Amino acid sequence: MTKAVIRPIPLSRPWLDEREEELVLEVLRSGRLSLGPWIDRFEEQVAERVGAPYAAALSSGTAGLHLLCKIAALGPGDEVITSPLSFVSSANCFILEGATPVFADVDPVTLNLDPGAVEAAITERTRAIVAVDMFGLPCELDELRAIADRHGLTLIEDACESLGAEYRGRPLGGHGPSAVFAFYPNKQMATGEGGVVTTHSEEEWRLLRSLRNQGRSYDGGGGWFHHVRLGLNYRWTDVQAAIGLAQLEKLDRIIELREAAAVRYQELLEDVDGVESPSGGDAEHKRSWFVYVVKLEAGLNRGDVIDRLRREGVATAEYVPCIHLQPYMRERYGFAPGLCPVAENVSSRTLALPFFTRIDASDQNRVVEVLRTAVGDER
Repeated sequence: MTKAVIRPIPLSRPWLDEREEELVLEVLRSGRLSLGPWIDRFEEQVAERVGAPYAAALSSGTAGLHLLCKIAALGPGDEVITSPLSFVSSANCFILEGATPVFADVDPVTLNLDPGAVEAAITERTRAIVAVDMFGLPCELDELRAIADRHGLTLIEDACESLGAEYRGRPLGGHGPSAVFAFYPNKQMATGEGGVVTTHSEEEWRLLRSLRNQGRSYDGGGGWFHHVRLGLNYRWTDVQAAIGLAQLEKLDRIIELREAAAVRYQELLEDVDGVESPSGGDAEHKRSWFVYVVKLEAGLNRGDVIDRLRREGVATAEYVPCIHLQPYMRERYGFAPGLCPVAENVSSRTLALPFFTRIDASDQNRVVEVLRTAVGDER
């Protein structure tokens, strides 16, 4: 007998079509692949989209976070508070400048920084807060901004997972604090690699443009080899900007389809015991769906559930390990379990289900049925 072939369901997949091809071909035919007009157009449209006066595109979201830390003059002896439940770049961005990470615990429902925990973590060495909009849900931006203002701290918004989200009726990126978005292929908007900083400061915008291009000066008629500060090669390309412009054209539809897929999962999972669905937000916090991460009931063997899903062709992943418990963090700073109990508990029980803009409803049905069986066998 021939064994049936299981069709795999990927964890993520970008929505790319003829429009991206069309614009990329225009760039290729122009002969101008970098530092050209497509990047300017992309920046203008992103800034308009989020309601910020300025935007600077860079090679990644991490690059944007790093440059904001550099501009804030963070360095050795400084402490920066951030979330333990995020991708490592939320801490790496200031560690690269020599600052020390301080992790404040998260809210068990939103998975974003608990403002009370942030305030309690502030010392005389604290210089900044890197707030994360986790999994596309806006953080408590006004509370964190008030804390930063009271203590004279820089507030940087890591919105890398949250393009299209809204806080108190306004898009993230347009509230005042500088925000960073990213365009890795699993994000709402995908360009392969890339990121953008939105800012309300013209001075910061000029610094970002200089620092991303080896510290070159854009003022006073300086030439190509006129470097006025230490910078980096964090440049983006016009090819990526062309993809980004095509993605921006359909961003509203992307957000709409992802929300519909999230609602469909919510309905399918209602009667699956042992699995908790994520919150869609509330009137003040409109989520832009980046991933669909569920929590398993305490006591279930997550590893066995993951193995079962993968054997059935359903891609999944632990989402996400706590930053402070990563090997290099433990070795360098001596962090250990117990530092952030809420984040650690959540991190031990979460897993991501296949989720992307054009996921098929029948695939979602299959994902949930496999998950139902896997969890049922573990209970």
